[in-house]
Amino acid sequence: MKAGKLNWDDLKLIINENKSVSREDVRVRSGIGEDCSVVTYGDYECILSTDPITGAENGIGKLAVNINCNDIASCGVEPIGILVTILAPEGTTLEQINQVMKEVNEETKKLNVEILGGHTEITQAVNRMIVSCTAIGKAKAGKAVATAGAQVGDDIIVTKKLGMEGTSIIINDFYDKVKDFLTEAEIIEGKEYSEELSVVKEGLIAGEFGVNSMHDITEGGVLGALWELAKASNVGFMVYEEKMPVSGITKKICSNFSIDYMRFISSGSMIITTKNGELLVKELKSQGVSASIIGNITTEKGILVSTGIEEEVLPPDRDELFVLMERV
Repeated sequence: MKAGKLNWDDLKLIINENKSVSREDVRVRSGIGEDCSVVTYGDYECILSTDPITGAENGIGKLAVNINCNDIASCGVEPIGILVTILAPEGTTLEQINQVMKEVNEETKKLNVEILGGHTEITQAVNRMIVSCTAIGKAKAGKAVATAGAQVGDDIIVTKKLGMEGTSIIINDFYDKVKDFLTEAEIIEGKEYSEELSVVKEGLIAGEFGVNSMHDITEGGVLGALWELAKASNVGFMVYEEKMPVSGITKKICSNFSIDYMRFISSGSMIITTKNGELLVKELKSQGVSASIIGNITTEKGILVSTGIEEEVLPPDRDELFVLMERV
């Protein structure tokens, strides 16, 4: 098997062959597109999510905190704590591990998230450092928003710009390649995208506003996230490439490496569906979060309209980041 998340068919097979028990106190459970589980505790709910960082070598502590806290925020809930596991190869120095934890500590302070514990180990099982986190949130019963709530007729909103995570990873990890076609100013701006990877702010705004579903955009890019959201909600969608928010820097990187920015890892952007898209976009912008309506939820299959041509969006394959890593 190749690097990247398992594809839909493989994941479906594993889920179907390993059915878990279903407890009454679990309100939202694992499934395609659901990054969080929600467990009820009387008047409150505990929201849980876990993810590793495997596609980057630099800034992995920062990435690990943000992608996990983003999952909690996609439920419209504030993350309150995080557990951190570090698996490092033999030869790793104490200074390198401490640098990762400094990044974790810095990001958690920004988000007011407590480091609750974790595990650190040197092991022959990995050939480069892996950081995996579990994030925890708390909400009043019934408040957490599920991915599987999109309704026909909803506007589809994307926050900020697509491909920011992938852009910052490529510039940091493959500087010798990108310096040949990016200006120094573009390199500096692209690196700074790593400071915009949190979607906690927009998640809380949307949760307070009242929306039908949310899903942060990670591996598989915006089209992968849309497919997962539609699959979880049993709906379709129609979106338009010309409405996709993306920077010229990201487009230039994707063009030079022949990869698709709409299938490119995009932490820092959130998909939100709501009946009142224009009103929510206005509210987000008033609080300093850029947002764009890119299409609508429909009754049938997912469709991307590009230069007037309709194309069905298929289940997400490997993220373009992993495709690129095999080439360079």
